[in-house]
Amino acid sequence: MENIKKGWKWIPTLYFAEGLPYFAVTAISVILYKSMGLSNSDIALYTSWFYLPWVIKPFWSPIVDMLSTRRKWIVATQLLMGATLASIAFTIPLASYLQWTICLFWLMAFSSATHDIAADGFYMLGMSEEGQSFFAGIRSTFYRIATIFGQGVLIYIAGKLEIFTGNVALSWSITFGILCVMLTLLGIYHSRTLPTPACDTARSITSIKEVFSGFKNIIATFFKKQGIVPALLFMLLFRLPEAQLVKLINPFLMDTKADGGLAMSVEQIGITYGTIGVIGLIIGGILGGICISRGGLKRWLWPMVMAISIPDLVYVYLSYAQPDSLWLINSCVFIEQLGYGFGFTAYMLYLIYFAQGEYPTAHYAISTAFMALSMMLPGMISGYIQESLGYFYFFLWVIICCIVTFIVSAQLKIDENFGKKHKQTN
Repeated sequence: MENIKKGWKWIPTLYFAEGLPYFAVTAISVILYKSMGLSNSDIALYTSWFYLPWVIKPFWSPIVDMLSTRRKWIVATQLLMGATLASIAFTIPLASYLQWTICLFWLMAFSSATHDIAADGFYMLGMSEEGQSFFAGIRSTFYRIATIFGQGVLIYIAGKLEIFTGNVALSWSITFGILCVMLTLLGIYHSRTLPTPACDTARSITSIKEVFSGFKNIIATFFKKQGIVPALLFMLLFRLPEAQLVKLINPFLMDTKADGGLAMSVEQIGITYGTIGVIGLIIGGILGGICISRGGLKRWLWPMVMAISIPDLVYVYLSYAQPDSLWLINSCVFIEQLGYGFGFTAYMLYLIYFAQGEYPTAHYAISTAFMALSMMLPGMISGYIQESLGYFYFFLWVIICCIVTFIVSAQLKIDENFGKKHKQTN
């Protein structure tokens, strides 16, 4: 009980700190570059590259264990990300802001991915098994709060500052300055409040060799798993439509009606996509988890495939009608994100299912690397496709890509009992 009581001092803030930089790199950067006048093709290409650290994260996670304790990594990366955010804030007004911010976002992406490795490992070391179960939902909740704060509150603040100052660069500098202060304060706070478990130690030189030897075996056994080909195709292609869509939603909302967009302000996007959309995403994820716990992954796979695909049609409608009604736009975004959250549950549960057997934790980490790659590669070219087709035909293209989602899902073989919550018998 004492362990759980102490956990309240650091677990909520740790996972809030884990979410903030991720969304700054993958989501806020898109709106920043769009506000600064960058083309959709360049935005999609540059910001998709930011996923790379999460793609290769499993391959350098052993190095984090070797060089220092997880506690030191957490504090160091939070302070480094704070300094990086300060540098972004200072470089945005420069004529060469693009080159500087891309390099700095890259640095923050690597720092954020390293922080993820250290934080998730430290959570298991710093809490008892009972405590880990108790805080499982709480840490997820605070990560989601970071989503709303990053994509909603901060974007809204940036939009308000644009109106107040009349200076786009200055408004974004202030916004990233706020993020800088938050990450720095969190780093200082965690340097004082994180526990120091005796098992949180760096590896010895002898164990380093053992780690690399074991890691080779882990990779080999992963690619020898039964059904590896359909599993990899599912990991890489299930979110092919969404990987392209997510990079162009905010530019679509921001672009003028003459350019095929909805001419929304930055502050409106903070409410529509960053708050209402995220709430839909969270609700969809919760409903997805409840459904699978009652019927199993196999039973709910196809409803979830349809849920993640069919609601994309709302963007075909929005790009065709270009409505002015914020109520209508908000409703469409909510529906699409609700469906995505519901359908994405099947994807995450399948990664857990495929990781079962020998080395489940390591194999799950490798699967999440393919998950990041599935967002990175399609996202890189999505801007070029959109600029070639226009928004309306681009969203039609996304709908066509949903066929791929159905095809790769049809190849899976899943135990009908996986995911079900079994009733205990006396």
